[in-house]
Amino acid sequence: MTQRQKATAKPLFLGIECGGTRSTFVITEEEPTFYWQGKFGPANLRLLSDEQLVRHFRALGNSLPKPTALAIAMAGSRTEADRKRIRRAAAKVWPGIPCYATNDLETALEAADTPIDYPGSHSMWRKIFRTGDFSADAREADRIGTIPRVLVLSGTGSCCFGRTWDGKTAKVGGWGHILGDKGSGFEIGLRALKAVVYYYDRDGEWSKLGQRILRKLQLNEPDDLIGWVQTAGKDEIASLAVEVFDAWAGHDEIAVDVLEGAAHSLAEDAASCAGHLVKEGAPVQFVIAGGVLLKQPRFAKKVAALLRRLWPNAIITPLKRESVWGAVQLAKRQLQVSGFKSRPGLPGISIAEPHEGLALPSLQSLELSPTEQRNPRSLNLDRASLVETIVLMLSEDEKIPRSILAERKKIEQAVKFIVRSFKRGGRLFYVGAGTSGRLGVLDACECPPTFRTPPEQVQGIIAGGQRALWEAVEGAEDDPGAGARAIQFRGVGRKDVVVGIAASGRTPFVWGALWGAKRRGAKTVLLCFNPRLEIPRRHRPDLILAPNVGPEILTGSTRLKSGTATKLILNIFTTLAMVRTGKVISNLMVDLNPGNVKLRDRAVRIVRELTGAGAASAKAALKESGWVVKEAWQRLKP
Repeated sequence: MTQRQKATAKPLFLGIECGGTRSTFVITEEEPTFYWQGKFGPANLRLLSDEQLVRHFRALGNSLPKPTALAIAMAGSRTEADRKRIRRAAAKVWPGIPCYATNDLETALEAADTPIDYPGSHSMWRKIFRTGDFSADAREADRIGTIPRVLVLSGTGSCCFGRTWDGKTAKVGGWGHILGDKGSGFEIGLRALKAVVYYYDRDGEWSKLGQRILRKLQLNEPDDLIGWVQTAGKDEIASLAVEVFDAWAGHDEIAVDVLEGAAHSLAEDAASCAGHLVKEGAPVQFVIAGGVLLKQPRFAKKVAALLRRLWPNAIITPLKRESVWGAVQLAKRQLQVSGFKSRPGLPGISIAEPHEGLALPSLQSLELSPTEQRNPRSLNLDRASLVETIVLMLSEDEKIPRSILAERKKIEQAVKFIVRSFKRGGRLFYVGAGTSGRLGVLDACECPPTFRTPPEQVQGIIAGGQRALWEAVEGAEDDPGAGARAIQFRGVGRKDVVVGIAASGRTPFVWGALWGAKRRGAKTVLLCFNPRLEIPRRHRPDLILAPNVGPEILTGSTRLKSGTATKLILNIFTTLAMVRTGKVISNLMVDLNPGNVKLRDRAVRIVRELTGAGAASAKAALKESGWVVKEAWQRLKP
């Protein structure tokens, strides 16, 4: 955007949509040639206090230009009292700015205000929902824009919401996952869980769908589901719907039964909602929305077929754009009601850099990274014998310790950072995506059993959250804002150390976390394997470790040498930090947590090594001290 454009007084419209999974915003000019769209933390009105609501809005308001008008839609907003709460909170962040408050259903229906695809369109969705020849009445009603609309929403939750053009509304569902959400991802996942255990009890055989669910959850046997489901959130149960759809594609009988019921529920609720608006048989446009319907076209087609049986004059179309754009439309309408107040035009904001002041290392430094180069020794990897490739992989791995040793002074400094932090009551955070994130979580979760540390002392943060531990979460690593928010919500402060792990050195999620940690006063360390990384001076972490392990034998596969080097370095960080903070005597882990038979046996051997006592005396001392090795040692120390 040119300086002249920036100086021009143009209205800015901010649309915000808050849900239980995430919040989304769009800020745009009248004609959205320039707009900024992004995501931030989840928010359900029913689960937030007034103070929390203000904080949620302020986190966004502080990073955006001041809008001319805004509209906020929130899950959980059902009454006028709810809408007043939203407006009051918004007024504290955007004082004097016209604000329209509503729920996420109205914004989705508003976003559906686009021309209907007539038969003859060649889009995928038109082929799926084509009904043949519409009646002349339906065509005419659509032409003059008087067809009532019913939103059929099925995502994590579900609801049907309809409106006529004279303002009459109707809603069926939307009572949340305990009371409602028929046909939603949550209900599909929950019904699948109930079904697989029912058939297991009845038939004595664990079904293929049950096998899929255990694999998805990384559980080992059906009994493990009892503990998991007691603590599982709505989103976690809803995520099982993907397994049900995949099983349905393979003609799994349980999946067929579950999805048949879900499709009937959605179609019946949609028809019921339409019946509250118009007489049976009148033309109605049904707009399908939500991840369950939009990401599962075969299921959507089934719902559409059932709906046409119940409502023969149905016109069925998908929601063609994100529903947050409906909030933008409502903000524009609010401005018309409130009157125009000139505001500065939208500054030049890059969607790729959503946090003011944060600039990622250049793409050129990524291209030059050894992690992205081809290894000349493995050019015939696909043709060499197995023995040759085994020798090649191990010979490449032999280079790793030498490359790490070259960085020993910096590694020493990193360990000193961590030791100082622990002695001050601070914490160590590892942040990464993919393999890097998993290795950080692995090292963190090994500390409590090995050194009896509290779980919060060493923590792992992985882009995409828990699910990313066992499967890829698409796009999670590309969101620097998510990295910064993760740091914020872990309460990182001046006593803490944050180690960002990124093989190439450019992972946006990691840089967002380092950026957030630096602003909060924490010590920051970047661990990467790109010595050619170009970092803007104002964003440099306190310490950069960049061992040159060379290119991978499988080009770009940083789970190989880079992953091995990461594990070695993290081992050094926590092991030596624990040694320096009194968790080790000689080379014995005197603060281990003997939580199983093997570790209790090890504890006995440690006490015997330290005191020279017999096995019976050592075991008795450990029992008396509650299996705390140090205390048992003190009891028996000569």
